[in-house]
Amino acid sequence: MGHEARTIGTRRRVVAGAAFAVAATLIAACSGSSSSGSSSGGSPGTLACPSEHGTAVTGTAPIIPITPAATGRAAAGWTLPGADLANTRYVASAITSANVSKLGVAWTVPLTIPTAHTDGAYATTPVIVNGVVYLQDLESNVYAIGLATGKVLWRHDYNSPNGGPDGVTVVGGVVYAATSSAAVALDATTGTQLWSRTLIGNDHEGIAMAPGYNHGTVYVSTVPANVTGQYLPGGEGILWALNARTGAPEWSWNQVQNLWGNPGVNSGGGLWYTPSFDAQGNIYLGIANPGPIFGTKKYPLGSSRPGPDLYTDSVVKLSPAGKLLWYYQLTPHDLYDWDLQNAPVLSTANGRPVVIDGGKAGILIELDAQTGKLLWQLPVGGHDGHENDGLLTEHATPASRGLLPAEYCLEPSIYGGILTQLASNGSTTFAAVNDLALPATPVDYAGSVTTVLQAVEHATGELVAVNQDTGTIVWDTLLPSSPYGAATVTNDVVFTTTFHGDLFALDAATGAILFKTPMSAGSNAPVAVDGDYVIAGAGAALPPAQRNMIIAYKLGATGKLPGTVG
Repeated sequence: MGHEARTIGTRRRVVAGAAFAVAATLIAACSGSSSSGSSSGGSPGTLACPSEHGTAVTGTAPIIPITPAATGRAAAGWTLPGADLANTRYVASAITSANVSKLGVAWTVPLTIPTAHTDGAYATTPVIVNGVVYLQDLESNVYAIGLATGKVLWRHDYNSPNGGPDGVTVVGGVVYAATSSAAVALDATTGTQLWSRTLIGNDHEGIAMAPGYNHGTVYVSTVPANVTGQYLPGGEGILWALNARTGAPEWSWNQVQNLWGNPGVNSGGGLWYTPSFDAQGNIYLGIANPGPIFGTKKYPLGSSRPGPDLYTDSVVKLSPAGKLLWYYQLTPHDLYDWDLQNAPVLSTANGRPVVIDGGKAGILIELDAQTGKLLWQLPVGGHDGHENDGLLTEHATPASRGLLPAEYCLEPSIYGGILTQLASNGSTTFAAVNDLALPATPVDYAGSVTTVLQAVEHATGELVAVNQDTGTIVWDTLLPSSPYGAATVTNDVVFTTTFHGDLFALDAATGAILFKTPMSAGSNAPVAVDGDYVIAGAGAALPPAQRNMIIAYKLGATGKLPGTVG
Protein backbone atom coordinates (compact mmCIF):
# COMPACT_ATOMS: atom_id res chain seq x y z
CA MET A 1 0.00 0.00 0.00
CA GLY A 2 1.30 3.44 -0.87
CA HIS A 3 1.75 6.13 1.74
CA GLU A 4 1.58 9.61 0.29
CA ALA A 5 2.30 12.79 2.26
CA ARG A 6 -0.67 15.06 1.62
CA THR A 7 0.41 17.91 3.87
CA ILE A 8 3.66 19.23 5.16
CA GLY A 9 2.24 21.28 8.01
CA THR A 10 3.70 24.24 9.86
CA ARG A 11 7.46 24.39 9.75
CA ARG A 12 9.69 25.37 12.65
CA ARG A 13 12.54 27.62 11.64
CA VAL A 14 15.95 26.81 12.96
CA VAL A 15 17.17 29.65 15.18
CA ALA A 16 18.68 32.43 13.10
CA GLY A 17 22.24 33.50 13.75
CA ALA A 18 25.32 35.11 12.25
CA ALA A 19 27.06 33.53 9.29
CA PHE A 20 30.30 34.16 7.48
CA ALA A 21 30.38 34.79 3.75
CA VAL A 22 33.09 32.73 2.10
CA ALA A 23 34.64 33.41 -1.29
CA ALA A 24 34.16 30.18 -3.19
CA THR A 25 34.15 28.87 -6.71
CA LEU A 26 31.40 27.84 -9.08
CA ILE A 27 29.25 25.04 -7.67
CA ALA A 28 29.52 21.55 -9.12
CA ALA A 29 26.11 20.08 -9.88
CA CYS A 30 25.33 17.11 -7.66
CA SER A 31 21.66 16.56 -8.04
CA GLY A 32 20.20 17.90 -11.25
CA SER A 33 19.80 21.61 -10.87
CA SER A 34 18.60 23.21 -14.07
CA SER A 35 15.07 23.50 -15.38
CA SER A 36 14.18 23.31 -19.03
CA GLY A 37 11.66 26.02 -18.24
CA SER A 38 14.17 28.35 -16.59
CA SER A 39 15.54 31.43 -18.29
CA SER A 40 19.24 31.99 -18.59
CA GLY A 41 19.13 35.63 -17.67
CA GLY A 42 16.72 38.21 -16.39
CA SER A 43 16.91 41.24 -14.16
CA PRO A 44 18.03 40.88 -10.57
CA GLY A 45 15.27 40.12 -8.11
CA THR A 46 13.80 42.94 -6.07
CA LEU A 47 13.64 40.89 -2.88
CA ALA A 48 16.44 40.62 -0.40
CA CYS A 49 16.53 36.96 0.58
CA PRO A 50 18.75 36.43 3.61
CA SER A 51 19.09 32.80 4.53
CA GLU A 52 17.83 31.52 7.87
CA HIS A 53 21.02 30.04 9.29
CA GLY A 54 21.23 27.75 12.26
CA THR A 55 23.31 28.35 15.35
CA ALA A 56 24.55 25.75 17.76
CA VAL A 57 21.47 24.21 19.34
CA THR A 58 21.62 22.89 22.88
CA GLY A 59 18.93 21.66 25.20
CA THR A 60 16.60 20.51 22.42
CA ALA A 61 17.34 16.86 23.10
CA PRO A 62 19.54 14.90 25.43
CA ILE A 63 23.11 14.39 24.30
CA ILE A 64 23.50 10.73 23.38
CA PRO A 65 26.85 9.33 24.56
CA ILE A 66 28.62 7.50 21.75
CA THR A 67 29.07 4.08 23.30
CA PRO A 68 29.20 0.60 21.76
CA ALA A 69 25.70 -0.10 23.06
CA ALA A 70 24.27 3.00 21.39
CA THR A 71 25.96 2.92 18.03
CA GLY A 72 24.70 -0.16 16.26
CA ARG A 73 27.06 -2.12 14.02
CA ALA A 74 29.83 -0.33 12.16
CA ALA A 75 31.27 -1.72 8.94
CA ALA A 76 34.88 -2.85 9.23
CA GLY A 77 35.98 -0.75 6.25
CA TRP A 78 34.67 1.39 3.40
CA THR A 79 33.97 -1.40 0.93
CA LEU A 80 30.68 -0.06 -0.51
CA PRO A 81 29.65 3.44 -1.69
CA GLY A 82 27.60 4.07 1.48
CA ALA A 83 29.92 1.93 3.68
CA ASP A 84 27.39 -0.91 3.87
CA LEU A 85 24.20 -2.18 2.21
CA ALA A 86 22.12 0.01 4.55
CA ASN A 87 23.98 3.16 3.40
CA THR A 88 24.76 4.21 6.97
CA ARG A 89 28.12 5.78 6.04
CA TYR A 90 29.38 4.51 9.41
CA VAL A 91 32.60 2.50 9.84
CA ALA A 92 34.94 1.40 12.59
CA SER A 93 38.48 2.71 12.26
CA ALA A 94 41.57 3.80 14.19
CA ILE A 95 40.38 7.42 14.12
CA THR A 96 38.73 8.90 17.22
CA SER A 97 38.08 12.31 18.71
CA ALA A 98 41.30 11.91 20.70
CA ASN A 99 43.58 11.55 17.67
CA VAL A 100 41.77 13.05 14.67
CA SER A 101 43.91 16.19 14.91
CA LYS A 102 46.93 14.03 14.03
CA LEU A 103 45.67 13.46 10.46
CA GLY A 104 48.22 14.58 7.89
CA VAL A 105 48.70 14.25 4.15
CA ALA A 106 49.95 10.79 3.14
CA TRP A 107 49.69 11.13 -0.65
CA THR A 108 47.86 12.88 -3.47
CA VAL A 109 46.76 11.89 -6.97
CA PRO A 110 46.00 14.68 -9.46
CA LEU A 111 42.71 14.66 -11.35
CA THR A 112 43.50 15.59 -14.92
CA ILE A 113 40.14 15.93 -16.64
CA PRO A 114 39.65 19.19 -18.59
CA THR A 115 39.29 22.23 -16.34
CA ALA A 116 36.46 23.45 -18.60
CA HIS A 117 34.19 20.73 -17.24
CA THR A 118 31.42 22.81 -15.67
CA ASP A 119 30.63 20.28 -12.94
CA GLY A 120 34.17 20.04 -11.65
CA ALA A 121 36.46 17.03 -11.67
CA TYR A 122 35.20 14.75 -8.92
CA ALA A 123 32.13 14.37 -6.68
CA THR A 124 31.88 10.79 -5.40
CA THR A 125 32.80 8.61 -2.41
CA PRO A 126 35.60 6.12 -3.13
CA VAL A 127 35.53 2.51 -2.00
CA ILE A 128 38.51 0.64 -0.53
CA VAL A 129 38.82 -3.11 -1.11
CA ASN A 130 41.88 -5.28 -0.34
CA GLY A 131 44.15 -2.27 0.06
CA VAL A 132 43.07 -0.60 -3.18
CA VAL A 133 41.12 2.67 -3.50
CA TYR A 134 38.64 2.60 -6.39
CA LEU A 135 36.98 5.79 -7.61
CA GLN A 136 35.54 7.58 -10.63
CA ASP A 137 35.95 11.14 -11.87
CA LEU A 138 33.31 13.26 -13.60
CA GLU A 139 34.33 12.07 -17.06
CA SER A 140 33.44 8.53 -15.96
CA ASN A 141 37.10 7.48 -15.83
CA VAL A 142 37.77 4.76 -13.24
CA TYR A 143 40.92 4.63 -11.10
CA ALA A 144 42.55 1.99 -8.90
CA ILE A 145 45.06 3.45 -6.42
CA GLY A 146 47.19 1.65 -3.84
CA LEU A 147 46.03 2.73 -0.39
CA ALA A 148 49.46 2.42 1.22
CA THR A 149 51.42 4.06 -1.60
CA GLY A 150 49.16 6.40 -3.57
CA LYS A 151 50.37 4.71 -6.75
CA VAL A 152 47.84 4.59 -9.61
CA LEU A 153 47.62 0.89 -10.38
CA TRP A 154 45.42 1.35 -13.42
CA ARG A 155 43.03 3.86 -14.97
CA HIS A 156 40.28 3.00 -17.44
CA ASP A 157 39.37 6.09 -19.45
CA TYR A 158 35.86 6.57 -20.80
CA ASN A 159 36.00 10.35 -21.38
CA SER A 160 32.23 10.45 -20.95
CA PRO A 161 31.45 13.76 -19.20
CA ASN A 162 28.86 13.53 -16.46
CA GLY A 163 27.41 15.78 -13.77
CA GLY A 164 27.89 13.08 -11.17
CA PRO A 165 28.14 12.20 -8.37
CA ASP A 166 29.09 8.90 -10.13
CA GLY A 167 31.17 6.30 -8.33
CA VAL A 168 31.90 2.58 -8.29
CA THR A 169 30.95 -0.60 -6.44
CA VAL A 170 33.50 -3.41 -6.10
CA VAL A 171 32.35 -6.96 -5.39
CA GLY A 172 33.99 -10.33 -6.09
CA GLY A 173 36.93 -8.91 -8.02
CA VAL A 174 34.72 -6.82 -10.32
CA VAL A 175 34.32 -3.03 -10.44
CA TYR A 176 30.81 -1.92 -11.40
CA ALA A 177 30.48 1.63 -12.72
CA ALA A 178 28.65 3.63 -15.38
CA THR A 179 29.34 6.09 -18.13
CA SER A 180 26.83 8.78 -19.05
CA SER A 181 24.90 6.18 -21.06
CA ALA A 182 25.86 2.64 -20.02
CA ALA A 183 26.51 0.40 -17.03
CA VAL A 184 29.94 -1.26 -17.19
CA ALA A 185 31.92 -3.95 -15.38
CA LEU A 186 35.72 -3.96 -15.11
CA ASP A 187 38.26 -6.46 -13.82
CA ALA A 188 39.35 -5.10 -10.43
CA THR A 189 42.96 -6.22 -10.91
CA THR A 190 43.60 -4.97 -14.44
CA GLY A 191 40.83 -2.50 -15.30
CA THR A 192 39.89 -4.51 -18.38
CA GLN A 193 36.24 -4.03 -19.34
CA LEU A 194 34.19 -7.20 -18.93
CA TRP A 195 30.84 -5.96 -20.24
CA SER A 196 28.89 -2.81 -21.09
CA ARG A 197 25.11 -2.32 -21.25
CA THR A 198 23.55 0.84 -22.71
CA LEU A 199 20.58 1.89 -20.56
CA ILE A 200 19.49 5.36 -21.66
CA GLY A 201 16.39 5.51 -23.83
CA ASN A 202 17.04 8.88 -25.51
CA ASP A 203 19.49 11.78 -25.64
CA HIS A 204 17.72 13.56 -22.76
CA GLU A 205 18.79 10.88 -20.29
CA GLY A 206 22.01 10.02 -18.53
CA ILE A 207 23.41 7.98 -15.65
CA ALA A 208 24.90 9.71 -12.62
CA MET A 209 25.12 7.18 -9.78
CA ALA A 210 27.37 4.52 -8.33
CA PRO A 211 25.74 1.16 -9.09
CA GLY A 212 24.21 -0.91 -6.32
CA TYR A 213 24.93 -4.60 -5.91
CA ASN A 214 23.15 -7.36 -3.98
CA HIS A 215 23.00 -11.14 -4.43
CA GLY A 216 24.39 -11.24 -7.97
CA THR A 217 22.36 -8.33 -9.34
CA VAL A 218 23.60 -4.85 -10.23
CA TYR A 219 21.19 -1.90 -9.94
CA VAL A 220 21.57 1.22 -12.10
CA SER A 221 19.06 3.98 -12.80
CA THR A 222 18.84 6.50 -15.59
CA VAL A 223 18.22 10.17 -14.81
CA PRO A 224 16.58 12.93 -16.91
CA ALA A 225 19.86 14.82 -17.15
CA ASN A 226 23.22 14.85 -18.89
CA VAL A 227 25.84 17.46 -19.73
CA THR A 228 23.79 18.76 -22.68
CA GLY A 229 20.69 19.53 -20.62
CA GLN A 230 18.66 18.68 -17.56
CA TYR A 231 14.98 17.84 -17.21
CA LEU A 232 14.34 18.12 -20.92
CA PRO A 233 11.18 16.49 -22.36
CA GLY A 234 11.03 12.70 -22.30
CA GLY A 235 13.87 12.13 -19.85
CA GLU A 236 12.87 9.32 -17.47
CA GLY A 237 14.26 7.69 -14.37
CA ILE A 238 14.17 3.92 -14.89
CA LEU A 239 15.80 1.48 -12.48
CA TRP A 240 17.46 -1.48 -14.19
CA ALA A 241 18.33 -4.75 -12.45
CA LEU A 242 21.21 -6.35 -14.38
CA ASN A 243 22.83 -9.74 -14.12
CA ALA A 244 26.19 -9.01 -12.48
CA ARG A 245 28.04 -11.59 -14.57
CA THR A 246 26.74 -10.63 -18.01
CA GLY A 247 25.00 -7.26 -17.73
CA ALA A 248 21.79 -8.74 -19.13
CA PRO A 249 18.62 -7.04 -17.83
CA GLU A 250 16.61 -9.04 -15.29
CA TRP A 251 13.84 -6.45 -14.81
CA SER A 252 13.24 -2.70 -14.83
CA TRP A 253 10.99 -0.34 -12.88
CA ASN A 254 9.79 3.01 -14.27
CA GLN A 255 9.82 5.66 -11.55
CA VAL A 256 7.65 8.19 -13.41
CA GLN A 257 4.83 6.19 -15.03
CA ASN A 258 5.06 7.41 -18.66
CA LEU A 259 5.67 10.95 -17.42
CA TRP A 260 2.06 11.44 -16.35
CA GLY A 261 0.74 11.31 -19.88
CA ASN A 262 2.81 14.11 -21.40
CA PRO A 263 6.33 12.93 -22.32
CA GLY A 264 6.57 15.67 -24.94
CA VAL A 265 6.91 18.22 -22.12
CA ASN A 266 7.58 16.39 -18.86
CA SER A 267 10.55 14.59 -17.37
CA GLY A 268 11.51 13.33 -13.95
CA GLY A 269 12.68 10.79 -11.46
CA GLY A 270 16.06 9.13 -11.35
CA LEU A 271 18.55 8.00 -8.72
CA TRP A 272 21.64 9.96 -7.84
CA TYR A 273 22.88 7.52 -5.20
CA THR A 274 23.12 3.77 -4.63
CA PRO A 275 19.95 1.98 -3.40
CA SER A 276 19.84 0.46 0.08
CA PHE A 277 19.16 -3.23 0.75
CA ASP A 278 17.77 -4.99 3.81
CA ALA A 279 18.50 -8.55 4.95
CA GLN A 280 15.64 -9.90 2.82
CA GLY A 281 17.02 -8.30 -0.33
CA ASN A 282 14.34 -5.60 -0.53
CA ILE A 283 15.43 -2.44 -2.32
CA TYR A 284 14.98 1.12 -1.00
CA LEU A 285 15.20 4.05 -3.39
CA GLY A 286 15.38 7.82 -2.92
CA ILE A 287 13.84 9.28 -6.08
CA ALA A 288 14.48 12.68 -7.65
CA ASN A 289 12.10 15.45 -8.71
CA PRO A 290 9.67 16.01 -11.61
CA GLY A 291 10.19 18.45 -14.49
CA PRO A 292 9.84 20.95 -15.92
CA ILE A 293 11.01 22.66 -12.73
CA PHE A 294 8.69 25.60 -11.92
CA GLY A 295 6.96 24.87 -15.23
CA THR A 296 7.17 26.44 -18.67
CA LYS A 297 5.71 29.58 -20.22
CA LYS A 298 2.98 27.48 -21.83
CA TYR A 299 2.47 25.28 -18.76
CA PRO A 300 3.18 27.38 -15.63
CA LEU A 301 3.06 25.92 -12.11
CA GLY A 302 3.79 22.44 -13.42
CA SER A 303 0.40 22.36 -15.13
CA SER A 304 1.74 19.95 -17.77
CA ARG A 305 1.95 17.36 -14.98
CA PRO A 306 -1.13 17.81 -12.73
CA GLY A 307 -1.43 15.73 -9.59
CA PRO A 308 1.30 14.47 -7.25
CA ASP A 309 3.67 13.25 -10.01
CA LEU A 310 4.38 9.84 -8.53
CA TYR A 311 6.92 8.51 -7.70
CA THR A 312 9.07 11.63 -7.63
CA ASP A 313 10.40 13.02 -4.32
CA SER A 314 9.58 9.67 -2.72
CA VAL A 315 11.14 6.86 -0.74
CA VAL A 316 10.16 3.63 -2.49
CA LYS A 317 10.51 0.05 -1.30
CA LEU A 318 10.68 -2.69 -3.94
CA SER A 319 10.86 -6.45 -3.54
CA PRO A 320 13.94 -8.28 -4.90
CA ALA A 321 11.84 -8.98 -8.02
CA GLY A 322 11.03 -5.29 -8.56
CA LYS A 323 7.49 -5.26 -7.13
CA LEU A 324 6.34 -2.06 -5.45
CA LEU A 325 5.80 -2.74 -1.73
CA TRP A 326 5.21 0.82 -0.49
CA TYR A 327 6.11 4.41 -1.16
CA TYR A 328 6.14 7.64 0.80
CA GLN A 329 6.04 10.90 -1.14
CA LEU A 330 7.41 13.89 0.73
CA THR A 331 6.71 16.64 -1.83
CA PRO A 332 3.70 16.05 -4.10
CA HIS A 333 3.76 18.08 -7.34
CA ASP A 334 7.20 19.49 -6.62
CA LEU A 335 7.85 22.84 -8.32
CA TYR A 336 11.32 23.60 -7.00
CA ASP A 337 13.73 20.73 -7.76
CA TRP A 338 13.34 19.37 -4.23
CA ASP A 339 14.64 15.87 -4.94
CA LEU A 340 14.42 13.23 -2.25
CA GLN A 341 17.58 12.02 -3.91
CA ASN A 342 19.73 10.79 -1.05
CA ALA A 343 20.13 7.09 -0.41
CA PRO A 344 17.66 5.94 2.28
CA VAL A 345 19.46 4.96 5.48
CA LEU A 346 18.28 1.69 7.06
CA SER A 347 18.59 1.74 10.82
CA THR A 348 16.58 1.17 14.01
CA ALA A 349 14.61 3.47 16.32
CA ASN A 350 12.67 2.55 19.42
CA GLY A 351 13.52 -1.07 18.76
CA ARG A 352 12.09 -1.36 15.22
CA PRO A 353 13.58 -1.18 11.70
CA VAL A 354 13.27 2.29 10.17
CA VAL A 355 14.13 4.13 6.97
CA ILE A 356 15.59 7.63 7.29
CA ASP A 357 15.97 10.03 4.40
CA GLY A 358 16.22 13.69 3.48
CA GLY A 359 16.80 15.71 0.34
CA LYS A 360 16.75 19.14 -1.20
CA ALA A 361 13.49 20.10 0.53
CA GLY A 362 15.57 20.31 3.71
CA ILE A 363 13.31 17.92 5.62
CA LEU A 364 14.39 14.73 7.38
CA ILE A 365 11.87 11.91 7.60
CA GLU A 366 11.77 8.58 9.40
CA LEU A 367 9.51 5.79 8.14
CA ASP A 368 8.55 2.38 9.45
CA ALA A 369 10.56 -0.02 7.28
CA GLN A 370 7.75 -2.59 7.11
CA THR A 371 4.84 -0.30 6.25
CA GLY A 372 6.27 3.01 5.02
CA LYS A 373 4.28 4.85 7.69
CA LEU A 374 5.70 8.25 8.66
CA LEU A 375 7.11 8.21 12.20
CA TRP A 376 8.45 11.78 12.29
CA GLN A 377 9.60 14.59 10.03
CA LEU A 378 11.91 17.47 10.85
CA PRO A 379 12.86 20.57 8.84
CA VAL A 380 16.53 21.47 9.11
CA GLY A 381 18.34 24.55 7.89
CA GLY A 382 16.55 27.63 6.59
CA HIS A 383 12.92 27.54 5.43
CA ASP A 384 10.76 30.32 4.00
CA GLY A 385 7.38 28.64 4.26
CA HIS A 386 6.81 27.33 0.72
CA GLU A 387 6.75 23.63 1.54
CA ASN A 388 3.08 23.32 0.55
CA ASP A 389 3.28 25.16 -2.78
CA GLY A 390 3.05 21.86 -4.67
CA LEU A 391 -0.22 21.02 -2.94
CA LEU A 392 -1.58 24.50 -3.77
CA THR A 393 -0.77 24.07 -7.45
CA GLU A 394 -1.13 20.36 -8.22
CA HIS A 395 -4.45 20.95 -10.01
CA ALA A 396 -3.38 24.18 -11.71
CA THR A 397 -4.16 24.74 -15.38
CA PRO A 398 -2.27 26.91 -17.85
CA ALA A 399 -4.83 29.65 -17.12
CA SER A 400 -4.41 29.53 -13.33
CA ARG A 401 -3.34 32.79 -11.71
CA GLY A 402 -2.76 34.04 -8.18
CA LEU A 403 -2.01 30.69 -6.57
CA LEU A 404 1.44 31.90 -5.51
CA PRO A 405 2.79 35.40 -4.75
CA ALA A 406 4.17 37.42 -7.66
CA GLU A 407 7.63 37.28 -6.09
CA TYR A 408 8.90 35.63 -2.95
CA CYS A 409 11.96 34.28 -1.16
CA LEU A 410 12.54 30.57 -1.70
CA GLU A 411 14.56 28.54 0.76
CA PRO A 412 15.72 25.85 0.34
CA SER A 413 16.56 26.75 -3.25
CA ILE A 414 18.50 25.20 -6.13
CA TYR A 415 21.56 23.79 -4.26
CA GLY A 416 20.06 24.23 -0.81
CA GLY A 417 18.62 21.71 1.63
CA ILE A 418 20.26 18.32 2.16
CA LEU A 419 22.07 17.84 -1.13
CA THR A 420 24.36 14.98 -0.13
CA GLN A 421 24.11 11.76 1.85
CA LEU A 422 23.09 11.22 5.45
CA ALA A 423 24.97 9.08 7.96
CA SER A 424 23.80 7.15 11.03
CA ASN A 425 25.65 5.54 13.93
CA GLY A 426 22.57 3.56 14.93
CA SER A 427 21.11 6.09 17.35
CA THR A 428 21.79 9.46 15.73
CA THR A 429 21.41 10.62 12.13
CA PHE A 430 23.81 13.25 10.79
CA ALA A 431 22.86 15.59 7.93
CA ALA A 432 24.95 18.13 6.02
CA VAL A 433 22.62 21.07 5.29
CA ASN A 434 23.09 23.95 2.85
CA ASP A 435 21.47 27.32 3.58
CA LEU A 436 20.67 29.18 0.38
CA ALA A 437 17.74 31.57 -0.19
CA LEU A 438 16.95 33.13 -3.57
CA PRO A 439 14.23 35.46 -4.89
CA ALA A 440 11.73 33.58 -7.06
CA THR A 441 8.55 34.06 -9.05
CA PRO A 442 5.97 31.41 -9.99
CA VAL A 443 7.89 30.82 -13.23
CA ASP A 444 11.59 30.94 -12.29
CA TYR A 445 14.24 32.33 -10.02
CA ALA A 446 14.01 36.12 -10.15
CA GLY A 447 17.70 36.98 -10.42
CA SER A 448 20.22 36.68 -13.20
CA VAL A 449 22.59 33.75 -13.53
CA THR A 450 25.31 35.95 -12.04
CA THR A 451 23.12 36.73 -9.04
CA VAL A 452 22.43 33.04 -8.45
CA LEU A 453 26.10 32.10 -8.73
CA GLN A 454 27.10 34.82 -6.29
CA ALA A 455 24.54 33.51 -3.82
CA VAL A 456 25.91 29.98 -4.19
CA GLU A 457 29.46 31.21 -3.69
CA HIS A 458 28.56 32.92 -0.41
CA ALA A 459 26.15 30.33 0.98
CA THR A 460 26.85 28.79 4.36
CA GLY A 461 25.65 25.59 5.93
CA GLU A 462 25.21 23.39 8.98
CA LEU A 463 25.92 19.90 10.19
CA VAL A 464 22.95 18.64 12.18
CA ALA A 465 22.62 15.62 14.49
CA VAL A 466 19.13 14.20 15.11
CA ASN A 467 17.96 11.66 17.69
CA GLN A 468 16.44 8.79 15.72
CA ASP A 469 14.03 7.76 18.48
CA THR A 470 12.46 11.20 18.89
CA GLY A 471 13.19 13.14 15.70
CA THR A 472 14.65 16.02 17.71
CA ILE A 473 17.88 17.93 17.20
CA VAL A 474 20.81 16.86 19.38
CA TRP A 475 23.15 19.54 18.06
CA ASP A 476 23.42 21.90 15.09
CA THR A 477 26.82 23.32 14.15
CA LEU A 478 27.16 26.27 11.77
CA LEU A 479 29.72 25.93 8.96
CA PRO A 480 31.18 28.85 6.99
CA SER A 481 30.56 27.24 3.58
CA SER A 482 28.06 24.80 2.09
CA PRO A 483 28.91 21.24 3.20
CA TYR A 484 28.47 19.45 -0.11
CA GLY A 485 30.63 16.66 1.34
CA ALA A 486 27.78 14.74 3.03
CA ALA A 487 28.32 13.13 6.44
CA THR A 488 30.68 10.27 7.27
CA VAL A 489 30.91 8.74 10.75
CA THR A 490 33.64 6.71 12.37
CA ASN A 491 33.63 5.99 16.11
CA ASP A 492 32.88 9.38 17.75
CA VAL A 493 33.87 11.57 14.79
CA VAL A 494 31.76 13.00 11.93
CA PHE A 495 33.49 14.24 8.77
CA THR A 496 32.32 16.55 6.01
CA THR A 497 33.88 18.74 3.34
CA THR A 498 32.83 22.20 2.23
CA PHE A 499 32.53 23.94 -1.08
CA HIS A 500 35.17 26.41 0.06
CA GLY A 501 37.57 23.47 0.27
CA ASP A 502 37.99 22.52 3.93
CA LEU A 503 37.88 19.10 5.56
CA PHE A 504 36.03 19.23 8.90
CA ALA A 505 35.87 16.70 11.72
CA LEU A 506 33.24 17.19 14.44
CA ASP A 507 32.56 15.48 17.75
CA ALA A 508 29.62 13.15 17.12
CA ALA A 509 28.21 13.68 20.62
CA THR A 510 28.48 17.46 20.91
CA GLY A 511 29.03 18.93 17.43
CA ALA A 512 32.25 20.62 18.53
CA ILE A 513 34.72 21.13 15.68
CA LEU A 514 37.72 18.91 16.41
CA PHE A 515 39.76 19.41 13.24
CA LYS A 516 39.74 21.62 10.17
CA THR A 517 42.26 21.63 7.35
CA PRO A 518 42.28 23.37 3.95
CA MET A 519 42.41 21.15 0.89
CA SER A 520 43.89 21.90 -2.54
CA ALA A 521 40.58 22.99 -4.10
CA GLY A 522 36.91 23.39 -3.40
CA SER A 523 35.01 20.19 -2.75
CA ASN A 524 31.61 18.68 -3.36
CA ALA A 525 32.73 15.14 -2.55
CA PRO A 526 32.21 13.04 0.61
CA VAL A 527 35.08 11.24 2.31
CA ALA A 528 35.68 7.56 2.95
CA VAL A 529 37.38 6.23 6.08
CA ASP A 530 39.39 3.01 6.20
CA GLY A 531 41.74 2.02 9.01
CA ASP A 532 43.83 5.10 9.79
CA TYR A 533 43.11 6.76 6.42
CA VAL A 534 40.61 9.39 5.30
CA ILE A 535 40.29 9.64 1.50
CA ALA A 536 38.95 13.00 0.30
CA GLY A 537 38.40 14.61 -3.08
CA ALA A 538 39.15 18.24 -3.88
CA GLY A 539 37.55 18.41 -7.28
CA ALA A 540 35.63 21.68 -7.62
CA ALA A 541 38.52 23.91 -8.63
CA LEU A 542 38.06 26.78 -11.07
CA PRO A 543 40.68 29.41 -10.10
CA PRO A 544 44.03 28.44 -11.62
CA ALA A 545 45.68 28.41 -8.20
CA GLN A 546 43.49 25.52 -7.03
CA ARG A 547 44.37 21.94 -7.92
CA ASN A 548 41.93 19.10 -8.39
CA MET A 549 43.20 15.99 -6.65
CA ILE A 550 42.46 13.00 -4.48
CA ILE A 551 44.01 13.49 -1.04
CA ALA A 552 44.79 10.68 1.40
CA TYR A 553 45.02 11.77 5.02
CA LYS A 554 46.56 9.38 7.54
CA LEU A 555 47.12 9.45 11.28
CA GLY A 556 50.68 10.61 11.85
CA ALA A 557 51.43 11.48 8.22
CA THR A 558 53.46 14.66 7.67
CA GLY A 559 53.18 15.32 3.93
CA LYS A 560 52.19 18.68 2.47
CA LEU A 561 49.78 19.68 -0.27
CA PRO A 562 51.23 21.53 -3.29
CA GLY A 563 48.80 24.36 -2.53
CA THR A 564 45.68 24.93 -0.47
CA VAL A 565 42.54 27.03 -0.66
CA GLY A 566 43.68 28.76 2.54
